[in-house]
Amino acid sequence: MQIPPKENNDCLVKDILMRNFKEIFEVEKKMHELESNLNDEKSLMSYGKLEEQYEKMGGYKVDEKISKVCHGFKIYDMLDRNYNTLSGGEKTIVNLASLMILNPDILLLDEPTNHLDIDTLEWFENFLRNYKGTILISSHDRYFLDKVATKVVLIAHGKEDIYCGNYTYYLKESERRDLAEFEQYKNQQKQIEAMKETIKKLREWGSRGDNPRFFKRAHCIERRLEKMEVLEKPEKKKNLPLDFVIDERSGKDVLTVEDLSISFGSRELLSHINFHLQYGEKVCLMGKNGTGKSTLLKAILNSEYKENIILGSHAMIGYIPQEIHFENEKETILEVARHSFSGTETQLRASLAKFFFYGENVKKRVESLSGGEKVRLKLFELIQKKANILILDEPTNHIDIDTKEMLEEALKEYQGTLFFVSHDRYFINALAERVLNIEDKSIVSYLGNYDFYKEHRKE
Repeated sequence: MQIPPKENNDCLVKDILMRNFKEIFEVEKKMHELESNLNDEKSLMSYGKLEEQYEKMGGYKVDEKISKVCHGFKIYDMLDRNYNTLSGGEKTIVNLASLMILNPDILLLDEPTNHLDIDTLEWFENFLRNYKGTILISSHDRYFLDKVATKVVLIAHGKEDIYCGNYTYYLKESERRDLAEFEQYKNQQKQIEAMKETIKKLREWGSRGDNPRFFKRAHCIERRLEKMEVLEKPEKKKNLPLDFVIDERSGKDVLTVEDLSISFGSRELLSHINFHLQYGEKVCLMGKNGTGKSTLLKAILNSEYKENIILGSHAMIGYIPQEIHFENEKETILEVARHSFSGTETQLRASLAKFFFYGENVKKRVESLSGGEKVRLKLFELIQKKANILILDEPTNHIDIDTKEMLEEALKEYQGTLFFVSHDRYFINALAERVLNIEDKSIVSYLGNYDFYKEHRKE
């Protein structure tokens, strides 16, 4: 992602977008200066040369380029705002828009889908599919990779493996290669064992018959064995023990929201919404950025709207927020985990090790953990709670693809009720039985996953 230079940060968003056309604007300025004095042949020729240069530089297409990108990224209302006043997500979008306007031959994009809502994502995917240049992307967004990537390069154990297709192709081909690699390893191990057994027998026969020919044959096989390039045993993926068991199930009607309105300051986010969740449902809450998804989840968790939000009997909620914090960030991993774990310290350390917190690492303060490590620790806490309702706000943020897939599999097996917010369309497709989409301050229900919602939503 290209970041504006520090000297440009204290400026308007429209200045960030137009910085790539500085030379064009200088030519345009010279043209305007000449327009007031085109009385002789010399000035007309100078103007003609400038106009030709302006056209070659793409000057007449600048407004079209800027308009197209501003429309796609929905940043028209930001143009007159100071760049420094933007949120982290808004800055990401502006930087991405600036890069798209530049239209370079090679695009290097590092997690470009972060902070983009789904409508913007779909526009961006279409933009990249039609992009004429070369694009190198680092991304954990599997749906995005399926739509955009034509080649996948997997870097693991200091080497690269190339897959000529999208993410789904990579998954299938990777599984085929892994199976083939394991078969090759097993066959070679059988061959090595057979050769060792032959060497042993030849030496025994040579000793019994005092026959040097058997020893020579044994030595020959030994040399072949020494020269053999022994294959390493393929490593198995490490799995997180994500087993979301519940202590007690809730009633059939888990959550009922009736005539709920929520405002943020003078701005109304949700107006008289109604919906309910039943036990065992897996429901995704969707909506554009700023429509109140996280606000609605927080409203369910607190007691401010008791008349409008009714929890079912025996409801026990487990929650992961979008921005993960712990009560005391100065505590160590071991201290934080101790609050939710019942068992000896030896058992606790063994359990944390399964979540990739090993040895002395458990003494790291949680404030120093990466986003992915905080998610793993929060998942550890969540499992100990044995809640029958899981409310998750963007749970796949900060975690790699392998962890996402482990989380998906665990949540598929979860017997309780799942209510989650996500922009991860692959994740939504894997889990959601119903989508609740915030549209015009109301809730619209779609009885299916993301692909169903996309097919049936109102445009």
